[in-house]
Parts: sequence; structure tokens; C-alpha cells
Amino acid sequence: MDLFEQKPQNKNDKDLPLAVRMRPANLNEFIGQSHILGKNKLLRRAIEADRLSSLILYGPPGTGKTSLAWCVANVTKANYIAINATTSNVEELRKVIASARQKKFGAGKKTILFIDEIHRFNKAQQDVLLPDIEEGNPVLIGATVHNPFFSLASPILSRSLVCELKPLTGDEILEILYRALKDKERGFGALKIKADKKALLFLAKASGGDARRALNALEVGVLTTPKSKDGSLSFDLEVASESIQKKAVVYDKDEDAHYDTASALIKSMRGSDPDAALYWMAKMLYAGEDPRFIARRICISAAEDVGNADPLALVLANAALQISEFVGMPEARIPLAQAVIYISCAPKSNASYLAIEKALGDIEQEKVQEVPDHLKDANYPGAENLGHGEGYKYAHDYADHYVKQKYTRKSVKYYEPTEIGHEAKIKERLEKLRKTTNKKEEKE
Repeated sequence: MDLFEQKPQNKNDKDLPLAVRMRPANLNEFIGQSHILGKNKLLRRAIEADRLSSLILYGPPGTGKTSLAWCVANVTKANYIAINATTSNVEELRKVIASARQKKFGAGKKTILFIDEIHRFNKAQQDVLLPDIEEGNPVLIGATVHNPFFSLASPILSRSLVCELKPLTGDEILEILYRALKDKERGFGALKIKADKKALLFLAKASGGDARRALNALEVGVLTTPKSKDGSLSFDLEVASESIQKKAVVYDKDEDAHYDTASALIKSMRGSDPDAALYWMAKMLYAGEDPRFIARRICISAAEDVGNADPLALVLANAALQISEFVGMPEARIPLAQAVIYISCAPKSNASYLAIEKALGDIEQEKVQEVPDHLKDANYPGAENLGHGEGYKYAHDYADHYVKQKYTRKSVKYYEPTEIGHEAKIKERLEKLRKTTNKKEEKE
């Protein structure tokens, strides 16, 4: 056998870690990353057609970068060589490339070179790869947890398909865990394991989108839990929390704890208690709640409970939402905390919330008003003949950019600003305008 040729490990070998044994052998077994591997997606078509050029995979740990490279090798039946950039060097790269060239021209067999942590290669090491990967010899699959557009040389990127792998969802990790428990050859299917669904849900959340971490925790729990007299073993919430070294928090998206905690967060912000609000948010984050869900709750509170008493609260909340979507956890906890503290400490007014509720009540219960003729659209032929727009007064043509006129056929009043914070200025201005007479003169 060639010095560098690597045959797939016998994944039935019980000495191998569970996470290695459970690696998918083909794309149908691969769980997650549907945005790049779903039906008719470019990467999946390229793999199945054996037309894959160099590929750079980047994303958090445990999202399937190594497993995907393994799948590609199995699907394409290519020679597979894996190295790690932290321990490799230029000399090894040259030997690998020479071996791949020999395989291609001697046996007509393609070689896939998988380089883990490829961002650790310096420019000289990356340059060694360029001439040969451009010819597809070998086919490079690089894996990195860093954004390759900042960590890899431009010539490598220009010759590669770059794909981002996302953290796995809780449901996807749960599916992986169930598969490991049922698989009799590679997993624990031959054992009598009573797995509590709550324990598996906890692992799925606590692993933070990392399938390897979840499988390692499952393996530790199963292998260290004593069997009962009937030969079965129980994998419960206590075992799960010990296995992943994280405290189990009573918080389930399908049960009361989820809604109760979210309610406590909002009510604490409304009650101007930043410390309590931070506590409930910390509980949600620790339990694995989607930071985007928390950010949406913060936005609602900013509009409903703070409103125009401090309009900046909604701006800050929206910024926290966008940032949490962009950076993800754990960094997202910081802008979320800033928004929670700001809203908790801001002056409060629910006048905007009450106003829209009153308006919706009128729409639902009263006869819906027709738009007054002078407010109707007049920007089309024939509008003038219908009297649309006739008599409309353009506010900017008047002093203070204001003129009294009817904007509804029947008078309505919904918004009643308070005298708190910025809303006090709004109230003062509205009262001043309402006292203005109709004798305003048009500007010259």
C-alpha cells in the first residue's frame, strides 16, 4: 500500500470513539446542512456527479466538516488522505502531492486530500498546493473554523468552492443521538438502554450545535452507567448532565418552563429591574434557547413597554436582534445583555400599544370609514373628474409645516402620550398643534 493511502477505518471497531463510528458513509446518512446538501443543491450535485473541484468547508466544531469529506471520498470512491495543518509541513505536502500524482497517472484513481485546520498553513505552505489543486490533483478539501476569506490566501480561494456549515439544530442532533442508540453495528443498538427523552433533549441543546460533543457525552454516559439486574441501563437527565458537564436547567420549549421564563424576562424589563431581567435571560441562554427568540422578545418589550418614552430603545433592540443573527452565540449574549439593561432602565410608556389596540377595536367593532375624497390618490387620469384630491392642503406649504384638516370622516383619538421621557415632548407638541387655529397663512 502507498505510504499515504488511507483506507476507511472499520467503523465497527468498538475501540473507536462513537462519534467516529457513527460518521455517515454517504450523503443519505448525512444529517444537517440542507442549505448546501439538499436536493438539487450545487454541492450535492457536484459530489454525486464526481465533478467536485477544491472545496473549503468552514463552520463551528462538530458541524460535519470531517464527515462530509469522508462522505465525498466514499461516494466518489477516491483515494483518501487526511492531514492536520498543525502537525504537517511543506515536505509532507510535497510527498502527498507526488503520491496523488502517481495514483492518478498510474492507476487512474483520484485522490482527495483532506486538510483539517487549513487556516494554520502559512502562505508558503498554501502556495505549495496551488499548481496541483488547479489540475485537480489532488482534490483539496480544507476544513477550518475561521472565515476563510480572512485566513486563506486569495489564490486558494479563487480555485475553491467555499461552503459555510451551520451549527446543527436541536432536532438534527436529536436525530443523530437516536440513530446512535438504534444502530446495532456502529452504535449502542445491541445494548438495553432506557434513554429518557428529556435527557436526550438536554444533550441536544447543551451541545450547542456540536454533534461530536453530543455523541461523546452519550458515549461517556452509556459506558459509565452501571447496569441493572436485568442487564439494562438507564440514561436519564442526571446522567446526561454529568456526561456533558453542564447543569440541567428546567426549561423546555414544549412545556411551561419555556413560556414562564420568557414571561419573567419581559415582566422584569417592564418592571425596570435589570438584574432580574438578566437572570432570566441568562437562564434561557444557558438552557440553549435560540438567541434570536430572546432578541425578538426584547424588541416587543421595547415597543410595547418603552415606546416613545425613549424611541432609542427599539433601535437598540433591533440592533441586538440583527447582531445576534450575524454573530451567533456565545458573542450574541453581550449585545442582548446591553439591550435588556437599556430597556429595563428606560422610562416606560405603553401609549403606543394602547393606541393600536383601540384602533384595531374600532376597525373590528365599528363601521369601517371610507377615505375622505381630498386624501384619495389623485395621481392618475380621471382622478380630478372624481373629485379625488380636491381641497387637500399640503402641510409643508404652511407655517410650522402644519395645517388643520380632516384626516378621517369621523373624528378618532387613540394615541394619548404620557408625560414621561421623550413622550412628554411629543405630548407638548401635539397639544400645541391642536390649539392652532385655521388662520395659518401659506408661505410665499
